[in-house]
Amino acid sequence: MSSSESSGSVPPADFRAALGQFATGITIMSTLQDGVAHAMTANAFTSVSLDPPLVLVCVDKAVRMHAAVLDCGYWAVSVLSGAQRPIADRFARSGRDLYSQFDGIGTTAGPKTGCPTVDGALSWLECRTWATYDGGDHTIVVGEVLSLGSGDPGDPSALIYHTSHYRELPGN
Repeated sequence: MSSSESSGSVPPADFRAALGQFATGITIMSTLQDGVAHAMTANAFTSVSLDPPLVLVCVDKAVRMHAAVLDCGYWAVSVLSGAQRPIADRFARSGRDLYSQFDGIGTTAGPKTGCPTVDGALSWLECRTWATYDGGDHTIVVGEVLSLGSGDPGDPSALIYHTSHYRELPGN
């Protein structure tokens, strides 16, 4: 069987439940398309390489963020603190108004790309798309890190996702 074929033997609910046991960090991925900011909550984010510095995010092909990030070629990732759950909730919802989605959320334009980074995030990275790969119903977007920074260490707790729930992982 080729890698693009599925045996159909793994029920999606069982797959989700098994992977839900793996705790992941919560990030906001953002990009600009024709000067308009797009964003989404992402937990499918990880480092890939130190040299060159590469990270990846998996983007659902069915959401508007997909076309925006592929069109722009530049994007940012903000790693959320435990106190930023409302931001994760907002950007996880589909169908929100594109032009007001950042209202009330402090952001700073990344110095290299202009993509918004979330103020108060534990850290942020700006990336240029390095490669994309088909990942079933998602596209795996690998990015070269162009710049990065750390937020205020005032809230060192991290926002994580485990067993279908947001949780805080205390720092220090």
